[in-house]
Amino acid sequence: MTGMADEQHIAGHARQKILVVTPRYMISGVALAQTRFARALAEAGHDVTLMIGRIDPHLQPPAIPGIDIRILGKHRTAGMFMPLCTYLRRERPDVVFSAEDHLNALVLAAAAITGSKAKISGSCRVTPFDTYRGPPLSKRWILKQVMRTLSWRADALTCVSKDMVGQYRRVFRNPPHTHVYNIVDDRESRERMAEAVDEPWLIEKAVPMVLAAGSLQPWKDFGTLVEAMALVAKDGRDARLIILGEGPLYADLQAQIEQFGLTDRIKLAGFTYNPLKYFVKADVFALSSTVEGMPNVLVEAMMCGATPVSTDCETGPRELLQDGRYGILVPVGDARAMADAIVQAIDHPIPAATLAEAVRPFTADRVIARHFEMLGVDRS
Repeated sequence: MTGMADEQHIAGHARQKILVVTPRYMISGVALAQTRFARALAEAGHDVTLMIGRIDPHLQPPAIPGIDIRILGKHRTAGMFMPLCTYLRRERPDVVFSAEDHLNALVLAAAAITGSKAKISGSCRVTPFDTYRGPPLSKRWILKQVMRTLSWRADALTCVSKDMVGQYRRVFRNPPHTHVYNIVDDRESRERMAEAVDEPWLIEKAVPMVLAAGSLQPWKDFGTLVEAMALVAKDGRDARLIILGEGPLYADLQAQIEQFGLTDRIKLAGFTYNPLKYFVKADVFALSSTVEGMPNVLVEAMMCGATPVSTDCETGPRELLQDGRYGILVPVGDARAMADAIVQAIDHPIPAATLAEAVRPFTADRVIARHFEMLGVDRS
């Protein structure tokens, strides 16, 4: 009798039918976080579907054992609404995890219209000032009214940092948001760290290596990082910088590198499917952003053993680095401070055991446990 009761408990509670949904697939940011989350849920024994609105042209759909991957081919998030309604009616998931505010609104509307009984968790990934602040009848203002109207249907609304929760409290009156970190440290990431690199600067490792990564966009402010490396060179210190990523500022950054005469010290390495194998060879990881949500790349760098140097931008870095315990914080846009911090990190690296301590809140078990606790889902 006890055995049958245990089987019913497992069937009715422990194994959940879960939909993880993201508007776009790419090898960074929200899409990477959602893919990792789906994989971790499947490895924990759940029945998982990963629904993706669209895939960037140069990428192949992710192949993850044990996960039903559905590509909608919708180039606008709004185009995902009807497929979501159809899925909720036909498949009747127990739990839905979505990410990004526009998609969260669609998921909540689809659940309300279809009468879905699924528990809904919507994750907010960027500052609400960018998402919701606008004049009356603007798109941002309308989205804010929509979320106010639909938030009753959410069983949990989460942010990827504590600082971002504070921002939502400034935009909305008494919002229900709380923080849950992304999964960064998982089995697949550890395996990717062990892959070989074919970059000569990292193979030879003749001088200390600084790594940076991200889209070559204005808010990443790689220009200040290039200027900082020029100051490091001017101070007579040997170090090289590799920036991983692609984007519209490639030509401008390359011209800046040439102007400073740093082509033998700074390399724009372009896009890579696996930045972790580069990070593990780095002495220092530099984040020069003017704004962030929760920069997972800092956690990845610490997981790989690189000492972080980061701007003290909103939001995320100060929270991640615990006011400087796990890395060095510098003012936004201050090349001199960035240069001095890079030299300090080279001369006095943070011990591996301390960096490992910083990464623990981002393990799969801890993140899944927190999500399920908030939703009232039995994960045993």
